[in-house]
Amino acid sequence: QVQFVESGGGLVQPGGSLRLSCEASGMIFSHYAMAWYRQAPGKQRALIAHITAGGSTDYPESVKGRFTISRDNAKNTLYLQMNSLKPEDTAVYYCNAKASDSYYSAPKYIVWGQGTQVTVSS
Repeated sequence: QVQFVESGGGLVQPGGSLRLSCEASGMIFSHYAMAWYRQAPGKQRALIAHITAGGSTDYPESVKGRFTISRDNAKNTLYLQMNSLKPEDTAVYYCNAKASDSYYSAPKYIVWGQGTQVTVSS
């Protein structure tokens, strides 16, 4: 059974940084594109970072240049380095595998982890 465990969130001041981690199990991690999503209160979950099985990355304009996604296949772990954080980055952050290497592909699994809360506030 696939499982995602996100960690690393917290309270940070505007302009600060955080590094999120997502440990995956129950799947062959290295075979799949992976992604980070976030859900702010009252909003739908949104894709914010994508990495292919081969390591190519892509981001929406809202986080491009500030966020960096990476993966460690030996540890079955996905990372998100977030710099220059803004109050509008406040959300619960989740990870999931992607159905394909395409940036526009849907999440592969209906199972989601508990997420990790990121709050950007002074």
